[in-house]
Amino acid sequence: MAKPRPTPAILLATGLGVGLYAKAPGTFGALWGLPIYATILIIPGMIWQGLAIALLVLIGVPLADRAARDLVRLDFGVDPKDPQPIVCDEYLTVPIVYACAPEAWGDPRWIALGFALHRIFDITKPWPCRQLEQLPGGLGIAADDVAAAIYAGICYALAWNWFGA
Repeated sequence: MAKPRPTPAILLATGLGVGLYAKAPGTFGALWGLPIYATILIIPGMIWQGLAIALLVLIGVPLADRAARDLVRLDFGVDPKDPQPIVCDEYLTVPIVYACAPEAWGDPRWIALGFALHRIFDITKPWPCRQLEQLPGGLGIAADDVAAAIYAGICYALAWNWFGA
């Protein structure tokens, strides 16, 4: 039996299908956050950039919720409580990390460090990240990643201020 056709919500939430087929969907999906942050930098002013990041995260909540319901409804074989193919929570929170030390953007070493910090905190889920996962629907899918990105962003900014500035 052929796999069902993904809905637009599934395509967006899985990073154009990356989350459906990658071995490490969160890591590969998070890579979409790099061009998203580069695009955000085109917006003049840090306040507007911060608002753009916040708006993307807010859009990600209902997107993740809808995609999770679609994945279950179309029988993609995912756990409804932890739908691994959904990676919009990763790629929409990566910019939070870089926004904490925007002057580091452009140096590949600092880009790699920010990405690694995001993945470390997302995977290890320190308090309250794991507890936030228990929130219902898309909020639970996204909230733990927002908290992990904040932790990663703080570490990124501290590292930049100590070693990079």
